[in-house]
Amino acid sequence: MNRFQDNILEEFEHQDDQVNHPSHYRAGHIECIDYIEDFLTTPEYIGYLRGSVAKYLHRWPYKNGQQDLEKAAWYLERLIKAVKENNNGSI
Repeated sequence: MNRFQDNILEEFEHQDDQVNHPSHYRAGHIECIDYIEDFLTTPEYIGYLRGSVAKYLHRWPYKNGQQDLEKAAWYLERLIKAVKENNNGSI
């Protein structure tokens, strides 16, 4: 498969995934979360992830229910990874 076909296949696979790869965050060549990680310092990025976890945990009963809990878990997994990669868990 060539790169074009790979990109088409990847777009199709993530087309309806509103938790892991929302289409409105994949408009360019890089996902929004990857740009944010690259743009922010490590402590800023960790704060961003913490805030996102808090936001989705706060709103889940009032807005998107289970989908918001899944988004909170998604951001929490990224937070855990970022903390592990940064000096064995300390900021």
